[in-house]
Amino acid sequence: MIVRTDTLPDEAYVATLAGFDQMGPVRLRQLLAHHPPDEAFAVLARRQQPHPIVERLVAGRLGDAWAVAAAAASPGEVWRRCRAAGVAVLVYGSDRFPAVLLHDPSPPAVLFVRGDLDALERRRAAVIGTRNATRGGLETATALGADLAAAGVAVVSGLARGIDGAAHRGALAATDPTDGEPVAVVGNGPDRAYPRQHAELWEAVVRRGVLLSEWPPGVGPDAFRFPMRNRILAALSEVVVVVESRETGGSLLTVREAEERSVTVMAVPGSPRSRASAGTNRLLCDGVAPVTCSDDVLVALGLDTRRCRPAAFDPRPVPRGHEAQVLARCRRGACTLDEIVTSLGLTVADAAMALARLERAGRVVESAGWFEVLEPWSGLPGAP
Repeated sequence: MIVRTDTLPDEAYVATLAGFDQMGPVRLRQLLAHHPPDEAFAVLARRQQPHPIVERLVAGRLGDAWAVAAAAASPGEVWRRCRAAGVAVLVYGSDRFPAVLLHDPSPPAVLFVRGDLDALERRRAAVIGTRNATRGGLETATALGADLAAAGVAVVSGLARGIDGAAHRGALAATDPTDGEPVAVVGNGPDRAYPRQHAELWEAVVRRGVLLSEWPPGVGPDAFRFPMRNRILAALSEVVVVVESRETGGSLLTVREAEERSVTVMAVPGSPRSRASAGTNRLLCDGVAPVTCSDDVLVALGLDTRRCRPAAFDPRPVPRGHEAQVLARCRRGACTLDEIVTSLGLTVADAAMALARLERAGRVVESAGWFEVLEPWSGLPGAP
């Protein structure tokens, strides 16, 4: 047995081991099940004899690579980086380790946490989707995140571009201290915002909620880490809502992880002409429940508040004449001015004027020559 001569906590060694290449959660749990953290580090550095069960794990090329990594590693420096970044290190089975993950079929061996873990005590709903979202999808995710947070629900997401980031921006838009705190599960070290343009969003989530990772500070966003984090995202959620997803992608991997854990999956319907909604529409065909407003998610959580709300009011002018015709055409799908003229038999001048008035009223928006309807999220005040 190794006699410790340092004052480093066990978490310093676990954090160091977690950063080694090919040291996944299963291997790290196996290592720690048979050795205390400092001994485990010494085993990999080949200064300590391994337990017979661990002996096979550290043999061969993998053991050689870990020996090189251990020789170059400094648990003291890793611990300093954790403390400097305000990162708590929670080892599986420790007192503060989230209870919801303790009995997961594939629990993390360690979590690196920034923010307040009390956010996990709230009701939790994940809002996820494609990175390459449409304008409508982003607006839906933002409004859904805001609605759920206002109802006291913690919005869980991956802080990725597109739908994930929009959902958390919506959740953070609420300012009432009783609103739900955001929960983020990221695929790299908790000190390195990815993508970089989300740096402010990361810090806002940390201030208002909690950010979790399986990886120590300094670990970059390698592609293989993101599918791994999806299982934690699903495990932390009571409901998973997919806003937009293509036929394949990370969102559907999260759906699979949710289904394996008997977590309710829901999806926002989209246009059958939009590739961004191909995955969500397929989920609906397969039988998941649709989300048409935030109330659908609250009902799934057992938090039905529809009967408590005052009548909604839409302050926008009611479209009439050509404006009503053009708005109805736009509701069928994004269209150009030429398509409106052709399908409605209007003059170019009448169609253009109607579109201009609808834009001023906040009913349609133009992007690259395409006109799309701006419908308020039905759970928001002012929605029809």
